[in-house]
Amino acid sequence: MDGKIATIQDVARVAGVSTATVSRTLSKPSVVSPTTRAAVLDAVEQTGYRINTTASNLRRQRTGSVIALVPNLANPFFSQILAGMSSVLTEAGLGLLVADTQSGTDPDERLRHFLVSGVADGLIVFDGTLSPQVLDMPGRPPVLMACEWMDRNLPSVTVDNQAGARLAVDHLVQEGHSRIGYIAGPEGNVLSVARQQGFTAALQIHDLPLRADWQYEGDYSMDSGMVAARRWMAMTDRPTALFCASDEMAVGFVGAVQRAGLRVPDDVSVIGFDNIEVVQHLTPPLTTIRQPRNQIGVRAAEMLIEMISAGSLSGPSEVIDVEFMPRSSVGPPRA
Repeated sequence: MDGKIATIQDVARVAGVSTATVSRTLSKPSVVSPTTRAAVLDAVEQTGYRINTTASNLRRQRTGSVIALVPNLANPFFSQILAGMSSVLTEAGLGLLVADTQSGTDPDERLRHFLVSGVADGLIVFDGTLSPQVLDMPGRPPVLMACEWMDRNLPSVTVDNQAGARLAVDHLVQEGHSRIGYIAGPEGNVLSVARQQGFTAALQIHDLPLRADWQYEGDYSMDSGMVAARRWMAMTDRPTALFCASDEMAVGFVGAVQRAGLRVPDDVSVIGFDNIEVVQHLTPPLTTIRQPRNQIGVRAAEMLIEMISAGSLSGPSEVIDVEFMPRSSVGPPRA
């Protein structure tokens, strides 16, 4: 362009379209045809046109960013979800900021800060333990819950946690188990409650005992799975199979019993929940319930973008199906 700064009119001329079509392609690429999108993007490259996102956001009173509030950034469960979110937000011209709700002394105050600071056009919250009253402040941006949820009518993207627990119990019963235990998540956590409800309902359907001494406390960590394994090994009358409310607890359980000289699934069968990357590389690979994490991230981003575009604090909720992943950590009980 002979050293001149390219304009949107230059892009329109090279692409053979109107300036409105260029603007629409760059702001909402999904609404134009693939042919038009390719022509405009090629013209952008040829002309060296650069979008002034700062000016555009100022005109629309937007920041151009979305914040994801995650309860534990070290948890590998969130990686694929954040990747799915980022892919959608990037295409829409939005940046993704990620913050840990548990990194400070007061998670509710951290949420309040992001709601009033004006640093984001919307929030995707993964922590259901935050106080819903914080969201009552006027002028807050749109908020969507992902994976977990609050006791509040907020739009959300979740999976069918109860169905996942039922699938786990059904498989153990099919393998011949009638003595089935459970490693729970944190008390009061919405996921823990839903998965325990599904576990309990499945035992009732199969007319199997729900024994309190076969239910072990946990907090979704590997350490709590290890502690549950020690309790299990100390019992003389113990279950032949365990359903764990998270893969990390299942990993901790399996590691502890193997170090004690016991074998999975010969001495105990184990099923997890989440399908984090590491579990298929264990020995044996872990049977688990798969959450389609990339899909969760994609839908969460798409739904929040719709709320931002509409200037609305409300929106629909969506429940995504889980998938049973049979592997080698489950076998028939010993005679």
